[in-house]
Amino acid sequence: MSYETRIGWRYLYRGEGDRSHLVGLVCFALMTALGLALALISAGGSGWGIILTGVGMMGSVLFGLLWVFSVFTTVSVLGVVLGVAAMTLVLAVTSGFQQQFQDKVLGVNAHVIIMKNNQGFSEYRDIEKIAWESDKEQVIAVQPFIFVEMQVTRGMGYLSGVAIKGIDPKRMNSVLDVHKQMVEGTVETLQRSVDDENPAPIVIGQVLAEKLKAKVGSRVTVVVPPIRNVDTSSWESLAESTKSVEFEVTGIFYSGFAEYDQRLMYISLEAFQGLLDWGDKVMGVELKVRDVSKADEVAKKIDKVLVETYNDFQWSVQDWNALNKNLFTALTLQKIALVIVLTLIIAVATFNMVSALTMMVIDKTREIAILRSMGSTSLGIGRVFQTVGLCIGGVGTVCGLVIGLTLCELLQRYNYRLDPKVYLIDKLPVSVNFNEVIWVGVVTMIISGVATWFPSVKASKLQPVEGLRYD
Repeated sequence: MSYETRIGWRYLYRGEGDRSHLVGLVCFALMTALGLALALISAGGSGWGIILTGVGMMGSVLFGLLWVFSVFTTVSVLGVVLGVAAMTLVLAVTSGFQQQFQDKVLGVNAHVIIMKNNQGFSEYRDIEKIAWESDKEQVIAVQPFIFVEMQVTRGMGYLSGVAIKGIDPKRMNSVLDVHKQMVEGTVETLQRSVDDENPAPIVIGQVLAEKLKAKVGSRVTVVVPPIRNVDTSSWESLAESTKSVEFEVTGIFYSGFAEYDQRLMYISLEAFQGLLDWGDKVMGVELKVRDVSKADEVAKKIDKVLVETYNDFQWSVQDWNALNKNLFTALTLQKIALVIVLTLIIAVATFNMVSALTMMVIDKTREIAILRSMGSTSLGIGRVFQTVGLCIGGVGTVCGLVIGLTLCELLQRYNYRLDPKVYLIDKLPVSVNFNEVIWVGVVTMIISGVATWFPSVKASKLQPVEGLRYD
């Protein structure tokens, strides 16, 4: 260990701390243990466990620092601890929202969608072939679909606007993940044959089922407004009156995404074509890719082939991210804004560090002068105070990360409930990305290193005669 490091640690270490600090450390450590026990015993269901753990860990850090360091140093470290813990927790929550929305969106939507501008089309089998051959390594499933907004009723007084998706029941499970979200019945029931006694099957969201007071076996009526009774080649109405068809609920799904659970319904593609009198036409073709991060690349390849094959730009090819661009852009901007604010909090906390180091330089003027007179270089003196500053930043970063990650784990177990009407999802998502955790630590240490620059330069420029003038 270099002499600069030894001297820097000696400047930080206050010697034997007060007994009251040790008592406080023990009390808050016991509070932390009690909070963790409550949280773990209740399988994360105890809010008091999380509160006690958070307060206990902060109190333990406070009295532990006071036991070892001076009040000035403790305040500096504590500011870094709070900033790092807050940033770790906020990043985990924002990343959780991004991941949850992505999972929910991909659970009921395909990775890439191909549609023809302004009309349905019958050449969807050719489009499926093009999609398969565009990237054989990435494309793993393809199916045609129809997606139209309509109305559904059940009995007297139960009416709701819905979005109905017609899919191929035999290929649905290979493209979408709805079968993983079923709470009653199965999506395979959509393959059921239709006769006079058995109307066409339909699968609906759980919130919609509650609104309609429907359950598996219930009958619902889908109402097709005149605007939906159209000729897809000219978009002219085929009927002046509404058309209604009865369906039987054979499955209920719950995605956890309110937008889907309260509006979305699935029926077979064949039944939907009959409902709309479309014949052998569909609205689009959707596909699933092996790596969702490469969906945009697959979409571009398909779009290029379609333009070359049909020699026009009548096709629209979009990946899941482009289809939900507004949602994910808003989440990203929110995350960036929070990171900037919390980084500023850490930066403000380092001003305490600058103040503490500056006061330390003034307090140690005589010792610095003695070191210089004994042959220590200006660079060596600067490194002493850089060591002090980096030690403050390092201790604060480690403690902050431990507190932040612990609270993240407890919140993840707690499953804090959210109002899906406001937040679209039903529980607080927490997802720790260790690359982001490392990023928080690195940025904090960089800010701490920059904060030590002014006191270190001030100490390195101190001349021996100034420190020993009055001795």
